[in-house]
Amino acid sequence: MGKLVIALGGNALQSGNGPATAEAQLEVVKKTCEHIAEISCRGYEIAIVHGNGPQVGRILQAYETAKEVTPVMPFDVCGAMSQGYIGYHIQQCLKYALNLRNKNIPVVALATQMIVDGADPAFQNPTKPIGQFYNEQEAKKQEQEKGYVMKEDAGRGFRRVVASPLPKRIVEIDAVKKLWDSTIVITCGGGGVPVVEKDTGILEGVAAVIDKDFAAELLAEQVEADCLMILTEVEKVAINFNKPNQENLSHMTLEEASRLVEEGQFAPGSMLPKVQAAMKFVRANPSKKAIITSLDKSLEALEGKTGTVLTFA
Repeated sequence: MGKLVIALGGNALQSGNGPATAEAQLEVVKKTCEHIAEISCRGYEIAIVHGNGPQVGRILQAYETAKEVTPVMPFDVCGAMSQGYIGYHIQQCLKYALNLRNKNIPVVALATQMIVDGADPAFQNPTKPIGQFYNEQEAKKQEQEKGYVMKEDAGRGFRRVVASPLPKRIVEIDAVKKLWDSTIVITCGGGGVPVVEKDTGILEGVAAVIDKDFAAELLAEQVEADCLMILTEVEKVAINFNKPNQENLSHMTLEEASRLVEEGQFAPGSMLPKVQAAMKFVRANPSKKAIITSLDKSLEALEGKTGTVLTFA
């Protein structure tokens, strides 16, 4: 059926209403992997990319709370920690779901570094939400006491935001390509651990979170995937979102998507990067497509029954 890169949204890893524990996340991931296993059973070769915004925020918060008794780890190290434990959950649950379907496919989570430009303007304008939600009063307290930059996140409350530079190069891409033909690879977790490359060739971690949708797009380009599927909380992309005249979109051309982006139809840090990543993929691959849909509708979307499909023309 072809090569497919799947970008998992936050709701595929954690329930918005449930407790923010590792045990609760594992239960959500089990359900997520049922859907991915079904897609694999349809013959797709799969690579999986996931976000880490809530998780990396909590890891950092835990260190800050315990700073009197244990050193606070650097932000990039916290990102690597989140990449490790989320990848562990996915590979464990997906392998089990495949075994139940008598599919003997190896699954591996690969610790992945992503090179970014140290001069990226994103470092001066943080936009990537991480960690938990706060009400306005709590958010102001976080700004005053900890110096965080807090912004409203799509009407759901306030969250801390950090820099989100564009991904430039996947350090471990050769390993991903070698694994691809025989293995489901979980890679670029949390967008990859952001690093800058020094003149000496040494890689150095930086305090940022790379948007997992842009990371998935770069991966899809580099492994020559046939489709980029970005999973989120909604079945279709919408214009006039959450308004009485909301309109769900089944298809967008690159030109139409560009116009809607210019009109400001998509929220930054929410739907906007998903649409932009999909646009970038079809711009680079005019004969291919990107799909934005919900996890529950992922298989139906691949069958052309729902979701928002973005094509070059």
